[in-house]
Amino acid sequence: MRKILVIGSGKSTSYLIKYLLEKSETENLFIIVGDLNLNLAKQIIQGHEKAKAIFLDIFDSKSRTEAIKNSDIVISMLPARLHIEVAKDCLSFGKNMVTASYVSPEMEALHQEAVEKGLIFMNEIGVDPGIDHMSAMQVIDRIRAKGGKMILFESFTGGLVAPESDSNLWNYKFTWNPRNVVVAGQGGAAKFLQEGTYKYIPYHRLFRRTEFLEIDGFGRFEVYANRDSLKYQQVYGLESIKTLYRGTMRRVGFSRAWNMFVMLGMTDDSYVVDDSENMSYRDFVNAFLPYSPSDSVELKFRHSLKIDQDDIVWDKLLELDIFSPTKMVALKRATPAQILEKILMDSWTLAKDDKDMIVMYHKFGYELDGKKHQIDATMVTLGEDQIFTAMAKTVGLPVAIATLAILNGTITTPGVQIPITKEVYNPILKELVRFGISFNEKEVPYHGYNPLNI
Repeated sequence: MRKILVIGSGKSTSYLIKYLLEKSETENLFIIVGDLNLNLAKQIIQGHEKAKAIFLDIFDSKSRTEAIKNSDIVISMLPARLHIEVAKDCLSFGKNMVTASYVSPEMEALHQEAVEKGLIFMNEIGVDPGIDHMSAMQVIDRIRAKGGKMILFESFTGGLVAPESDSNLWNYKFTWNPRNVVVAGQGGAAKFLQEGTYKYIPYHRLFRRTEFLEIDGFGRFEVYANRDSLKYQQVYGLESIKTLYRGTMRRVGFSRAWNMFVMLGMTDDSYVVDDSENMSYRDFVNAFLPYSPSDSVELKFRHSLKIDQDDIVWDKLLELDIFSPTKMVALKRATPAQILEKILMDSWTLAKDDKDMIVMYHKFGYELDGKKHQIDATMVTLGEDQIFTAMAKTVGLPVAIATLAILNGTITTPGVQIPITKEVYNPILKELVRFGISFNEKEVPYHGYNPLNI
């Protein structure tokens, strides 16, 4: 019996574990789920005879190495910074490894040793990164195979609430790590290529420089630029491309309202707010506003950010109850970003029967036989409920499928890698279609990049 060790049983693992358990009989699998929270690990396997939950502390080298040594392949669903210890153990004991996280410099440094030992360390095999890589490279390789030259590539992804569960003015609920949403875009200017020119958007302008998109059946969305689109030039072999732009999708109007928090400094994660545990939400907001012996917090907020009382942005802010004098921060030594995250969790947490939605949109521009062409490809996946989310589906299923493909020898190329080769993306994308994860492609007139929107 082939043993698969899954380290971590968080929100993204529901479909991953379900898929492997459904394959356990025909593929001769036994699934071991290790987590600090043993009850959570037990809950996710639901007493299945081909699975076992174990207590696993990633910082306890003895239990970690024992679990890895006794497995045939390791899936790490830990926070990205913790993968490296697992990877080093996998090298020591000759185990292949799969993660959904970005390749870190520390992970990349293990490439040559992994190659020498014939081990596969597959990374970035979730949704973004993951399905975005695979779906993009499938089309790019197809264009190149018929002699086309890529001149434009744009790619956008959003984790959003499904239309039937869209019950707030922001048209948004958390479908993944809330902290990542709060600090998105920080750490330097967004970088991209537009018609052969390098472009930069600093953080304080990021949420006011948006592009608009339409997806058939789901309406209009807006996009703000990701931090570094340029790193995909070499990864995708697009060194001579004229336009390269990646972004994050939200419903129209989200970014303008979010920009209020950016302008005040509420998304800052670089310092601690004094006496934060004794602050009300109202105190927290007031801490960023000028002193006035007579004006209310609400009035100072509107004047500082030039928000009219009948502006929908004001209604969005009121909906979050950020001016409440009775709701308490109750977090010791918290940063502004951590406090904002707590406030937003009150309103943006998925309810038990809420459904989420993953949307992805690629634009491919290319030249062939002296003419310019464009392909637009869209993917929309809806979740089932709070547990079996679209986020868990699009992250977990590619991880599970890749793991099985490595076990079965369908994927054989060793080393630290991401899913950009036909050996990897063809079987995984084919299997994902069975679960309703597929792209709708259409040829459209080439209209290049729209400089009016960016």
